[in-house]
Amino acid sequence: MTQPDMPTPPWERPPKRRRPPRVPLSRERIVDAAYAVLDREGYDGLSMRQVAAELHVAVSALYVHVRDKDELLRLMYNRLFDGYELPDPDPEHWREQLRNFARQGRKRLLSHRDMAKISMAHIPFTPELLPHVERLLAMFVAAGLPKKVVAIAGDLLSTYMDGFVLEESLWRDRYPESGGAAPEKMREEIQGYFASLPPDRFPNLVELADVMVDESNDYRFELGLEIILRGIASYVGEPDD
Repeated sequence: MTQPDMPTPPWERPPKRRRPPRVPLSRERIVDAAYAVLDREGYDGLSMRQVAAELHVAVSALYVHVRDKDELLRLMYNRLFDGYELPDPDPEHWREQLRNFARQGRKRLLSHRDMAKISMAHIPFTPELLPHVERLLAMFVAAGLPKKVVAIAGDLLSTYMDGFVLEESLWRDRYPESGGAAPEKMREEIQGYFASLPPDRFPNLVELADVMVDESNDYRFELGLEIILRGIASYVGEPDD
């Protein structure tokens, strides 16, 4: 019979709760944790110490798998391209292929906070990404563009994507409810201000007041992309210098 006022004999004490086995640290887990920190703290708050805290390990444990923060950023950038493959070049539909490339690139950059900042600081000529670069260049070559245009067209598109998404990210951080665009109240104030300007001195701002800041980000991205692609297309058939 159990006696409530008697101590429990040592041999009857419940066994200590076993801790779950530790999951081995790996590059994949470190990148996962880095993304979690990035989404929560932003680019400026991302550090090796914060990543280690996310994983509940000492900072020194990270350096067994990742050389430094620069390598971690490279791994994070490379992860964006996992499972992504550019199609074979199609000379008849190269513009649509490049539209899809840009749309998907924007989507990847928007998948994590401040990813555009990491992208802008990263040179994509790594062994992991060179196949993507090669296939992108092949699309421009198949379109019949001269070498001087092929050499910079991919970088031009990437710079456009990075800059556009960076602007979206800045607005989203400043106004989380805005979806990456200027808040409606701010757009109305800007439109009203432009419309009130002296038309003899600012005829274009007054004329365009109702459309300067009224379009969605999707519309602005697509129109900007079309302007770039039409400019690139104007070089099709030009001979190499």
